[in-house]
Amino acid sequence: MVLDTCTALGPANPIAFVHDVGAGGLSNALTELVHDSGLGAEIEIRDVPSADAALSPMEIWCNESQERYVLAVAPENLPAFERIAKRERCPFAVVGTAMAELRLRVTDRLLGGHVIDMPMDVLFGKPPKMSRDADSLLAPRVVFDGSLARYLPAASAPGARIRDAVERVLRLPSVASKGFLITIGDRSVTGLVARDPMVGPWQVPVADVAVTCSGYDSSLRTGEAMALGERPAVAVVDAGAASRMAVAESLLNLAAASVPDLSWVKLSANWMAAASHAGEGARLYAAVRALSELCVDLGISVPVGKDSMSMQLRGSGDGAPPVTAPVALVVTAFAAVQNTRATLTPQLQQGGESVLLFADLAGGKRRLGGSALAQVYSRIGAHVPDVEDPAALRAFFNALQQPQMRSSVLAYHDRSDGGLFVTLAEMAFAGHVGIDVDLAPVLSASVSDSEAIETLFNEELGAVLQVTKAQAADVVELLAQAGVPAVQIGTVGCTLADGTDAVRFRAGHSVLFEATRSSLWSMWAETSFRMQSLRDHPQCAAEEFQLLQTDADRGLRYSLTFDPSQMAALIPPEPSAGGSRPRVAVLREQGVNSHAEMAYAFYQAGFDAVDVHMTDVLAERVDLAQFVGLAAVGGFSYGDVLGAGAGWAKSILLSPHARAQFAAFFQRSDTFALG
Repeated sequence: MVLDTCTALGPANPIAFVHDVGAGGLSNALTELVHDSGLGAEIEIRDVPSADAALSPMEIWCNESQERYVLAVAPENLPAFERIAKRERCPFAVVGTAMAELRLRVTDRLLGGHVIDMPMDVLFGKPPKMSRDADSLLAPRVVFDGSLARYLPAASAPGARIRDAVERVLRLPSVASKGFLITIGDRSVTGLVARDPMVGPWQVPVADVAVTCSGYDSSLRTGEAMALGERPAVAVVDAGAASRMAVAESLLNLAAASVPDLSWVKLSANWMAAASHAGEGARLYAAVRALSELCVDLGISVPVGKDSMSMQLRGSGDGAPPVTAPVALVVTAFAAVQNTRATLTPQLQQGGESVLLFADLAGGKRRLGGSALAQVYSRIGAHVPDVEDPAALRAFFNALQQPQMRSSVLAYHDRSDGGLFVTLAEMAFAGHVGIDVDLAPVLSASVSDSEAIETLFNEELGAVLQVTKAQAADVVELLAQAGVPAVQIGTVGCTLADGTDAVRFRAGHSVLFEATRSSLWSMWAETSFRMQSLRDHPQCAAEEFQLLQTDADRGLRYSLTFDPSQMAALIPPEPSAGGSRPRVAVLREQGVNSHAEMAYAFYQAGFDAVDVHMTDVLAERVDLAQFVGLAAVGGFSYGDVLGAGAGWAKSILLSPHARAQFAAFFQRSDTFALG
């Protein structure tokens, strides 16, 4: 809030420069702060706030304690900054001064003398290049049996093997619902979230992309989008392929947002490796090189990122081997958005005739190495998916952004963890509808057991689009013009004889797999349910889980009892236009983060919203008698620790002035409060 308040002052902002404290602690943050300004610095190490007076200068200087910033503030602006920090209950300390002499001096008044005294050009001069030898280790790999006969010798029928695979894959944590992770957090902080993970009336966590708005004004359509991609299991076999697939996955997820062109996209790369472990250095090099070459081919850049190069733990006992994590890359793709309301989701739309199109970006390949299917049978495989045609990936992304395409697509979901089966199943879950999928267009005439299973579960690049039947031919033609083949593989709306929604996969007239949508949804959500049962009240978790097993649940619905278009006439004009609006205090405490959207909501409803911090009340800068409304907003007051609410309450109850103010406010007959 200190940074937000200072930034809102515009030209009067007291902060000249800001730097977060990360790797290297203050030794990096403070020195980079002054170096980037072309200055030196003199710093007193004991002025750095510390709860432990016994810390050595090196411990204070180099520790990487989080949630800290270093700032440059001109001496004449320090009083203004201090007032803002005190109002926000934000502790700070002046630890030194910048100076024209290009030298770094760190003193210690406790121990005496200079801890550091060196020229800045020594600290920031060109270090010698590091040379490192890394040998590649090629471990033998066994090709995964796509028919599953080797792993399920007792299941002679292909249908039984497919059913076994479905039950295992849908419960794999990387494939299964992440609801237990999502519902523990607040998905609406800032009030600017246009697309969160939960999709549709049934709040299914399958969104491909996160989208936020650039402002509160309802006429605004611009915003920002962010999507992730990662392929750690593929990296065990081929680090370069995993790197390329992570980039491609992030882009296919981001394609759901309204991003005009791939050239708008930037990437962030988060690398993890045990770089000093035998073979891992070479794998890391291969992964980084693969990322670089693919981004050049796609015409996009990676301006930011981070790395963790010590992904190894010692063994727990004498002689125990170390535990080493394989090379992994998490790619975050982000871009500006033209229309936040044009984001595509996996939710299948009901009503009217529609079809499902499958766009294959892998040229018909069906490699299963590193797939969820291989993992659930304790295998890794030898041949993994890869990005062989960057031009097709770029063309598909841009084709999906064309206005004609955008207006034709009803639902969209990329093929990823779990393969085409999971892609389509998740779309059915989100739409609360059955599907009839005919894989004949992507299978050979005499389909084998392995071909059917590989088609269902391979995780090559691709996507499924729902379009109206009348527009299907046009969409296929648009994709063909971009060089991306697409075929119709199914329809929306499939039921059993008793009317229950069904998910059916077939090859022509031969049914490969069929089950009720609710039974598959329950399998997919079971892993999340069991974790949630350990964290939350088990009965509440069970009641939520049981809702998935019925088609009767109508999901979240609303019914307005008024006409929103008539509300504008009831809202008084702003005071600047001669109107008189009732005043409401948006009450804040240290750490809250829902004040801006609360204030805007009150403003839209015809109130004059005023920002009031608890320090304003305690310091008698604000009188609650000036307000008819009071809203205590949510967020993370007092660090969101247990008892944080009690801490806020006691700041009122233990202050005679504040207690009297609130008592008088609540005793009035013309007031209201929210919180």
